[in-house]
Amino acid sequence: MFTLDEPTLPLIAAPMAGGASTPDLVAAVNAAGGLGFLAAGYRTAAAMTEQIAHTRALTDRPFGVNLFVPGPTDPQALAGVPRYRAELLPEARRRGVDLPELIPADDEDWSAKIAALLADPVALVSYTFGLPTRQEAAGLRAVGTAQVATVTSADEARAAAALGVDALCVQGPEAGGHRGTHRADTVPGTEPLLALLSAVRAAVDLPLIAAGGLGTGDRLAAALGAGARAVQLGTAFLRCDEAGTSAPHRAALADPAFTETVVTRAFTGRAARGLRNAFTDRHADHAPHAYPAVHHLTAPLRAAAAARGDLQELHLSAGTAHRAARAEPAGEVVARLWHETEQARGGSGAR
Repeated sequence: MFTLDEPTLPLIAAPMAGGASTPDLVAAVNAAGGLGFLAAGYRTAAAMTEQIAHTRALTDRPFGVNLFVPGPTDPQALAGVPRYRAELLPEARRRGVDLPELIPADDEDWSAKIAALLADPVALVSYTFGLPTRQEAAGLRAVGTAQVATVTSADEARAAAALGVDALCVQGPEAGGHRGTHRADTVPGTEPLLALLSAVRAAVDLPLIAAGGLGTGDRLAAALGAGARAVQLGTAFLRCDEAGTSAPHRAALADPAFTETVVTRAFTGRAARGLRNAFTDRHADHAPHAYPAVHHLTAPLRAAAAARGDLQELHLSAGTAHRAARAEPAGEVVARLWHETEQARGGSGAR
């Protein structure tokens, strides 16, 4: 079974749902000695299997697949969706955009994805937004798939350890995109990554992957020095040639006018960190914690903004280290960051 010792370098390209993670990015990170991840979030099972096949054609090294775990939606939160729709409706009408009135339940094609991964296993599966059932975890374990749970607290870490996962991705508040809390209504903690790593290490005895705000070698070295077996970066790869990041998103990451990130539920109903813009300022945390209903509600507005290239209305995921992201090939990102890490660690090159 796959272990975190297999990549040449303990550096992981985070799975980034919405198109940024691609087979080309996975293959490039693998070729540079790291570990690439596909993001199955927001994809059907068929689209996930297609990406897996494409990736296998590009790299013969192990790679991971990340799943969004569907969870129960608070009826009270769902009751707030019409109110939020009413708040968004005037700007939608100004843009000639229709907002859905009825949003069907969405379980991320979960059962079909699990079935596909059982039938054609990959080396590594990670979970975001929760945990699989014991039966599902046991099934993947039986076909040789290693499993990683994303956790944001010591309590979530204990629950994941009790399930028998192989490692934990400890996601600090500095991370870009969604915070992977196991419940949508959880208010994410603000304990910095290094302190969170320490708390999780004290709670469970599992290999840890550090994630959140790790855009420079000194930060990578600090996380590895704090007990992480590997480090996971997402924002650092958003401007890479091989990433599927949209042109407006790339432009915003390079635009000096965007100086601040904020955590908001305004786009999806789940707490997520991104570049502060007019949309986040207007709607702040008015959105109910009704994920993924809010995600589907705002999707037409976001699509229209992307078509216009309107950076003030887009969901621009970014971590606190977004200023360190560069427009360069993914292999150069891996090599540069690991060189910086070695320098920060005194040139030892130790894992």
